[in-house]
Amino acid sequence: MERQLLVDYIPFHIAKLSLVESKNNTDKRMRVRGKLQEADVKNGNGREYPRAILEREFKRYMDGPVKNKTSMGELDHPESSIVNLNNVSHLITEIWWEGNNVMGELILLNTPAGKIAQELVSTGIPLGISTRGMGSVKQIGESVEVQDDFELLCADLVSIPSTPNAYMKPVGLNESLQYNYNIKGKYVNINSLITEIICTQTGVCACPTC
Repeated sequence: MERQLLVDYIPFHIAKLSLVESKNNTDKRMRVRGKLQEADVKNGNGREYPRAILEREFKRYMDGPVKNKTSMGELDHPESSIVNLNNVSHLITEIWWEGNNVMGELILLNTPAGKIAQELVSTGIPLGISTRGMGSVKQIGESVEVQDDFELLCADLVSIPSTPNAYMKPVGLNESLQYNYNIKGKYVNINSLITEIICTQTGVCACPTC
């Protein structure tokens, strides 16, 4: 079977939020944690990842990219198998299993894309996370099973998870923040907020009527 780029959106539970200060007290970075992937369950894209394959790939990812601090991801999914350094938003620092769930902890970097992610979290907007990898699939019953040639590439931050309205409230943020994840059955549109953040930080503002 021909290998293809496989991307999967999963709700990202921000279960921990903190500022980490370096010894020189000049580096403050936001951390978030949550579910990266789930084994043996059909996801919103109709794909199912066998646990043995995920165990192999996430162990390889921990022993390689995580250990070597190259476990970077982007803000939104590109149609590419290469991580674009211009759009890197985070670094995965820890990975562990909880039942069939692959959990992870991320540092949101002080890159342009990382600052957008930080602002979204601080504003109370939930982030999703999506794995990106190369591999083939096979139709088995009503599910599409990811095959043994799957190779995990990275995990990207995204706005829309595979399960509609499967958003969870962040923990550790200002309790006065209001979280409105669903408006009249439609996803919250964060494009305008992202545009506003980019405009404020860079001074380059998109024309909404152009």
